[in-house]
Amino acid sequence: MINLKTTVEIDKMRKAGKLACQVLDHIEPFVKAGISTQELNDICAKFTLDNNAISAPLNYHGFPKSICTSINNVVCHGIPSKKYILKNGDIINIDVTVIVEGYHGDTSRTYTVGKVDEEIKLLVSRTKTALEKGIATVKPNDPLNNIGKAIEKYISKFDYSIVREYCGHGIGKGFHEDPYVYHFSTKENDTKLKPGMCFTIEPMINMGRADTITSNKDGWTVTTKDNKLSAQFEHTILVTESGCEILTKIV
Repeated sequence: MINLKTTVEIDKMRKAGKLACQVLDHIEPFVKAGISTQELNDICAKFTLDNNAISAPLNYHGFPKSICTSINNVVCHGIPSKKYILKNGDIINIDVTVIVEGYHGDTSRTYTVGKVDEEIKLLVSRTKTALEKGIATVKPNDPLNNIGKAIEKYISKFDYSIVREYCGHGIGKGFHEDPYVYHFSTKENDTKLKPGMCFTIEPMINMGRADTITSNKDGWTVTTKDNKLSAQFEHTILVTESGCEILTKIV
C-alpha cells in the first residue's frame, strides 16, 4: 500500500531530507586520499547524532555501520572499514539515511577522489544527469514508469548499463515502503502519481554490464560482475500538486 503523506508528515519529511543533505555536505571535505571509510562513517554518525537524529542503516536487518560506502566496482551497500583507505583515482558513493522525528530522509552522492580519468568523470556526471532526468518527469496523475523511461532513454546513448536488481522505494515512517521505483522502463511501474507520495529515485549506472554479485562473506556488499565501475546518485522526492519537490536538496 502506498501511503500519501499528510501535511504534518511532509513537514517531518522535509526536516529529515534537509538533514540528510547536510550530512553529505558535511562529509564532502573529508572525502580525499588517505582517509578510511570507517573514519567517514564515524564523522557522519557523529554529525547525525549531534543534530538529534538517528542513522537509519545502523543495525537495519543487521547492517553493521551508519552509512554505506561503495567504492569503484561496488554498486551499493558497501560496508565502511578501517582497512580501506581512499586513494587517488577512486570514486565512492556515500549513502546516508537519517531519522528525524520518526521519519526518514535518504540520499547519496558519488564523489571523485583526487585525479580521476576523464571517462570515469563522465560516468559520474552522466549518472547524476540520469537522476535529474528521472526527477524531471515527476508530476501528479502521470505514471511512475515515466521515471524509468527517461533514465533509460538518456543512458542508452552511452555504453553503460542500468542495474536492475536494486531500485528506488517509497519512504516515510518506514525506511522502505511502496512503491518500487524502477530505473528502466517496465509495465510493473504503472502506478499513477498522486500528491503526497514520497519515494527515492537512485539510479545505479555501470560502466560495463548490469550483472551484479552479492558478497558471500558479509551478505551486503554488491559488486559488478565484470568488476567495472558503478556510480549512483539519490534523492528523496515528494509529489506535489504541480510537480515535485526534492526533499534532500537545500535550495
